[in-house]
Formats: sequence, structure tokens, C-alpha cells
Amino acid sequence: MQTVALIDYGSGNLRSVERALLASAARANRRREVRITADPEFVWRADRIVLPGQGAFADCMGGLLRNPELHEAIAYSVKKRAIPFLGICVGMQLMVELGQEHTQTKGLGWLPGVCRKLQVSTTQTLPHMGWNKAAPTRAHPVLAALDPAAHVYFAHSFVVEVAKQADIAAVTTHGETFASAIAKDAMVGVQFHPEKSQATGLTILAAFLDWNPA
Repeated sequence: MQTVALIDYGSGNLRSVERALLASAARANRRREVRITADPEFVWRADRIVLPGQGAFADCMGGLLRNPELHEAIAYSVKKRAIPFLGICVGMQLMVELGQEHTQTKGLGWLPGVCRKLQVSTTQTLPHMGWNKAAPTRAHPVLAALDPAAHVYFAHSFVVEVAKQADIAAVTTHGETFASAIAKDAMVGVQFHPEKSQATGLTILAAFLDWNPA
């Protein structure tokens, strides 16, 4: 049976992501073991890794660094073994080199770029919270459920600015147009919350569970 490591590093929001992953697998008639875990040994054996995120960039990165064996298991599995990886919200933001939320914080450094504050006008709300469109910029198996009219759920004040346009997989506009999904190799990150995005979100999670990157 396929195993999914849902990383517990103190960021919260784990149970809702777990329920959504299990519901996605059930809808596709697939059996999956989804385990909320901080156990490096389970991560080493996992077939999929999901890194959720809720809160500040520095706090989330600090949570990973407090468990260096877990951090090492995630990094090696993703970068060296090419285990499919999904970063959600702050989990996506941690994929870049540097976070600029309140202080300068090194990220995982898997993609060149920074996490910075979303630029909005004085008449627009921050945080960006609620439903918005996520328009694909290129085809990707995990994000096939997105189309120019697809709405997904957001809750954030910071965005990822990647150095390479090719790493962007979808964009959203709120004040400015920003990357709402990034993808490279066996890695996918989404700024929105698929676990809160109803049918579209469940379809994205199901596609991630079935994805076998070349």
C-alpha cells in the first residue's frame, strides 16, 4: 500500500489535510496509508511527502530545524530520491531560499527565490483570504483540475517570488499577480489550501497521490 508522510512540525492544520487526503484516495478507489508523523524513519520509507503550513515562515522553518533528522530525511527523499512532494501554503513558501516575513530566514532552498509580503492597494484586504481563481500557466499532472475559472481557497499575506518563470505552474491576482502554484521535478507547491477547496482541491490531492513523475 502506498504510504503518505504528512509532516508534523508544529504548524497546525494537520487533521483537515489528513481527512482531505483520505477522502481523495477513497474517491479514486485507492488504498493509502496517510500518517501524521515527525518520525524520520517513516519519512525515509514513504512514497509521498506532504508538508502543510500555517503561521509565520520563521516559526515553520524553526519547527523543521528543531528535528534535524526529520529535516534531513525530507530533504534527501525529495532532492536525491525524487519522492513526490507537495507543499501547502507555508509548506510551499519554505521551498525557496529565503523568507522575508518579519525577519530574514533561510528556507529549504530547493528553488531559487524569496517569500515576501503580498503587495495590495489601500482598498484591498490583507491577509488575502477566501476564494479566488488560480489560472494555470502550463500543464502539470497534479494541477490538471485547475482551469482559468477554477476557484480555490486562500489564507495568506506572503507570496513566493521565484527566480525562474519556468517554475511557476499557476498564478492568482489579488493586488498583484503572484505564483499560486510552483512545480519542478518531483516537487509541487500550492499557495492555496486544497483541503479547503472542495471538489477542485480533492481532485488535486487525488492527482498528487497518483502522480509518478518521470
